Amino acid sequence: MQAMLARDASYDGIFYVAVRTTGIFCRPTCPARKPLPENVEFFRATGEALHAGYRPCQRCRPMEPDGQPPAFARQALELVEAAPSRRLTDDELRGHGIDPERLRRWFRQAHGMTFQAYARSRRLGTALGRLQDGEALVDTAYDHGFESLSGFREALRRWAGKTAGQARQAERLWLARLSTPLGVMVAGATEERLVLLEFADRRSFERELDEVARRCNAALVPGPNPLLAQLEEELGQYFAGERRHFTVAVAMLGTPFQVAAWEELQRIPYGTTRSYAEQARRLGRPEAVRAVALANGANRIAVVIPCHRVVGADGRLRGYGGGVWRKQRLLELESAGTAPREAS
Repeated sequence: MQAMLARDASYDGIFYVAVRTTGIFCRPTCPARKPLPENVEFFRATGEALHAGYRPCQRCRPMEPDGQPPAFARQALELVEAAPSRRLTDDELRGHGIDPERLRRWFRQAHGMTFQAYARSRRLGTALGRLQDGEALVDTAYDHGFESLSGFREALRRWAGKTAGQARQAERLWLARLSTPLGVMVAGATEERLVLLEFADRRSFERELDEVARRCNAALVPGPNPLLAQLEEELGQYFAGERRHFTVAVAMLGTPFQVAAWEELQRIPYGTTRSYAEQARRLGRPEAVRAVALANGANRIAVVIPCHRVVGADGRLRGYGGGVWRKQRLLELESAGTAPREAS
């Protein structure tokens, strides 16, 4: 409460303030008039506020990316990236002026894990790459801060669910959190293909991530990847209205019907919409309207595979995994309210 009353910017992104009388949620730094304490409730994430029925404030725009990680979190991430294979201790963090407990709280809120868990995953991902390049197990273990082979083997098993031998054969699925005007998205990519792009607050997100990892026989690795860097650039251009087509390579992981449906989604022109019935007809399955809707709902690469361009026959917006309000915003971005719709 004191952080909200003081509009303390260091808490931006750590919690959100919802006002019962207006149905709006804000950043703690919102310049709007301060609400009465009895009308306020607090949420740890934007998704929790959205699921509780609140809508984002139009003044402080809590879903938009101007609330970047605080300086202490950015510094900690830079330390990890400077030497991802090295163990970073709490004492070292303190030596850089970073409070480990505050960092832990922020990281758990923003990423769903502690900072040390993130750094450990990053370290194990680097180790996995070394193993797959043929490096000896013992050298990899000691070079990445493990004091024993047994400890390294157990860490691999817990992290990737695989033995050291199996891990040598596993794919690495690189994960990145990307800020967009509609909220944080999580992207997942192998070295060659994007396999996941979803809003972080989607309720089924963790299940989708597990399914993608299983299908790819992959270990999840937080950290940079050239393909994810390309995606981030193209998404930025898309949301700025400067890009209509994505060139990032994708892998569609689904049944033959789902893949056909997703490929057809990519043929819907930018700035137009199509009905579920029309989508079914174009697939040669006019009776499969419900199956088309289910395939759209199973799309794990949002925006790039534009399932948001499919609407009801009456033009009304139907379900969207990221929330109907996001579907509306995406269509507004693409059409500016003037694009014609294909006949249904």
